[in-house]
Amino acid sequence: MSSAGTTLPGDPPGGRRAIAVWGVGVAVYFVAVIFRTSLGVAGLDAVERFHVGASALSTFSILQLLVYAGMQIPVGLLVDRLGTKKVLGIGVVLFTVGQLGFAFSPSYGTALASRALLGCGDALTFISVLRLGTRWFPARRGPLVAQLAGLAGMAGNLVSTLVIARLLHGIGWTAAFAGSALAGVVVLVLLLLFLKDHPEGHEPEPVPHRGAAYVRRQIAASWREPGTRLGLWVHFTTQFPAMVFLLLWGLPFLVEAQGLTRATAGELLTLVVLSNMVVGLVYGQIIARHHGARLPLALTTVGATAVLWAATLAYPAEHAPMWLLIVLCVVLGACGPASMIGFDFSRPANPPERQGTASGITNMGGFVASMTTLLAIGVLLDATGDDYTVAFSAVFVLQALGVSQILRLRRRAAKRERERLVASRVSSVHVPV
Repeated sequence: MSSAGTTLPGDPPGGRRAIAVWGVGVAVYFVAVIFRTSLGVAGLDAVERFHVGASALSTFSILQLLVYAGMQIPVGLLVDRLGTKKVLGIGVVLFTVGQLGFAFSPSYGTALASRALLGCGDALTFISVLRLGTRWFPARRGPLVAQLAGLAGMAGNLVSTLVIARLLHGIGWTAAFAGSALAGVVVLVLLLLFLKDHPEGHEPEPVPHRGAAYVRRQIAASWREPGTRLGLWVHFTTQFPAMVFLLLWGLPFLVEAQGLTRATAGELLTLVVLSNMVVGLVYGQIIARHHGARLPLALTTVGATAVLWAATLAYPAEHAPMWLLIVLCVVLGACGPASMIGFDFSRPANPPERQGTASGITNMGGFVASMTTLLAIGVLLDATGDDYTVAFSAVFVLQALGVSQILRLRRRAAKRERERLVASRVSSVHVPV
């Protein structure tokens, strides 16, 4: 592990060329997040369009996340074998077709199929962008590069809350979703013309096809690393409260439970995204300078989120005051950057040939938690007659589970990391400068 001012032997050089190429990959992820989160501002419209209830509405996002989470390990293996450009290219085609299909879906069933296809394409993007960053930038830039990638994703969420929401109410469902699909075509052209897997002179060792046994060994070796499992549980515990809020249930909660107008609710969703972007920059800088701050930042974010949710749900009046909702949304904005810390545990715990696989395992965490919570909230809303206080209490159950696993694994992961650091220092003595 390098310090803030050193470069490891064999590190990519970074620089303007790296920024330009990595920026193309980030643009793909940016568009994928726009498509992924577009349902979050269209939830109430979807209820009217497809004549469904809360449980059926949550199925849209659950299926999309189920596909996404289920593909993370296969995607990691694909990235390790095929490289970033091919995997990202397939992803763009799939999520663009999915968004276009959602625009023209005449029924609930075809809309579900379109969201599943979109989730499939979306699943191919983030792990690919993380790998692109490790191929083009020095290792010491890893935490900041990962946070910036996450920030770009939140910028895509911002486009959903500001642009797609207005298009829906201006030009209608079909035109809004079909028009947004054009962004997928644009980034596909950019990818084909400008993206490269790695800088010249930094080609990775070829990974031969070794069959299913090799794949199983890759997954097992990644899972055996305590850092990989700790990364998964950090991602699991930190990401889902904000994702559930932005992806589906935030707008209905603010409108139906808190009595806000759709415009005001949209502004609060935008605040979550803006907070995420600011906190992402801060967390990235802190972790790059103080590696030991990773776990305290993650646990502090979980604690603050739990306190603010409890205060909002238990407020002794029909509606929580606006100042409390604002503070809640600001704190929810820290969930995305905190989830990126999970990759700062799994990435150094695995050698380069397992980076994609380990990142895929880590990335499953938050999406499994989000999928579970989306389902729980939808079922509880239907069962309780839209009692949001009971439904959103599911958040605390998932947080408690995640924190218990983080505390169980933290010492084991820290010990293993110290062992790797000592080994790297010993080996660096023999590396010519």
